[in-house]
Amino acid sequence: MSLIQICNLTFYYDGSYDTIFKNVSFQIDTDWKLGFTGRNGRGKTTFLNLLLEKYEYSGTISSSVPFDYFPFDVADRAQNTLEAVNGICPEAELWQLNRELSMLRVSQDVLYRPFETLSNGEQTKVLLASLFLNNNHFLLIDEPTNHLDMEARKTVSDYLNTKKGFILVSHDRAFLDRCIDHILSINKTNIEIQKGNFSSWLQNKAMQDQFETAENEKLKKQISQLSAAAKRTAGWSDEVEKTKIGTRNSGLRPDKGYIGHKAAKMMKRAGAIEARRQKAAEEKSKLLKNIETAQGLSVKPLEYPKNRLVELENLSVFYGERKVCGGLSFAVSQGDRIALCGKNGCGKSSIFKLLTGEKIDFSGSLQMDKNLIVSYVPQDTSFLHGSLKEYADDSRIDESLFKAILRKLDFSRVQFEKDMADFSGGQKKKVLIAKSLCEQAHLYIWDEPLNFIDVLSRMQIEDLILKYQPTMLFVEHDSSFVETVATKCINFL
Repeated sequence: MSLIQICNLTFYYDGSYDTIFKNVSFQIDTDWKLGFTGRNGRGKTTFLNLLLEKYEYSGTISSSVPFDYFPFDVADRAQNTLEAVNGICPEAELWQLNRELSMLRVSQDVLYRPFETLSNGEQTKVLLASLFLNNNHFLLIDEPTNHLDMEARKTVSDYLNTKKGFILVSHDRAFLDRCIDHILSINKTNIEIQKGNFSSWLQNKAMQDQFETAENEKLKKQISQLSAAAKRTAGWSDEVEKTKIGTRNSGLRPDKGYIGHKAAKMMKRAGAIEARRQKAAEEKSKLLKNIETAQGLSVKPLEYPKNRLVELENLSVFYGERKVCGGLSFAVSQGDRIALCGKNGCGKSSIFKLLTGEKIDFSGSLQMDKNLIVSYVPQDTSFLHGSLKEYADDSRIDESLFKAILRKLDFSRVQFEKDMADFSGGQKKKVLIAKSLCEQAHLYIWDEPLNFIDVLSRMQIEDLILKYQPTMLFVEHDSSFVETVATKCINFL
């Protein structure tokens, strides 16, 4: 066991609009299984890059162990996978590698195929196995689930649970819960570490937020009462002081010494009340700084004149001679929220492309009215570049509504001035979702909408779907999301 020490870390990108980290200090035990959470754009990947010394910073980062980063960049993707692995962990024995691959349910045959021919899921598993074979290295695992289906996520999380000494960035709640023992969270104003899994951290955060909200209300009321009391006491002191001049009703001359003493006493009391008020205000100022505001989202789905929107019967999809999926039969009716479930590569996205008008070869029956309005969120975000205003204009959506939705999804106003090409992966995905929420449609088709999106935004989207109940077809490998919003699942074999 050793410690990774971070002391007074400060970092901002050259020409950036804001500071990413400012005077941050904490320490990490190299035996921890550390989950890393925080809203999109808060600096999770940036922090991993700082550990890897990719950027200059002020402050200190000290560690007695070297860092390895996932996903590892394989320079020659045409080489055999075994050669690629030897470049990552040259001291590992073949039997050790086969043991790790067996735990990840990967056939040993992949080692003798070109790395580029492996599926995204196979590449993820091979790279993780290779990196963990580097003894006494601390692994920085950045969003490994984005190319994994549900079954593969379960396999990888079970595998990670047998390991120690890593930071894991993931927004999949169930995945995190299965394999971590500490949480590192980037909050609005600080970074904190807690023992436990994601669910225990979320519960503790909710309790802390609830306590701070109640304490804030109590102090606000107390400050109001103290302000009124201080004002009254100061007023009484002034009135008493005025009686030094003139005579009382009895005709006796006033005792100026007594009156002055009484006025001073009242002023002292007013000063004590003001000190209490200032202390309460200071305590109040420390509250609510890390409460994440997640305003409710909305969508206005259109009602279709018929109950049934789409019907597939014995449908098969082909790419050339290759059948991607076959024998599909299901219907989409108003109010359905259907999750298409199955392993990667089984044709789920192909069905979406077919429904959104792409020319794809198929056999069987597809009934879909030409007047049906569809809003589509694709997997790919690489085409996003330029300003949000230009994108809103090109998409023919209301710019003000579009930006208001992004604000609710934790976009700062500063983000509105940036090129979308510079957004984080999660921010780009939020752009596509915000566009879809601006569109009035009969059917919403979302293809892996939550890739890279932070947990709190996922929960906002869940609440939106449950409240407005749009008719949906979607693919998503976050089991918590599917269990919460889907009315039925179609399993692809």
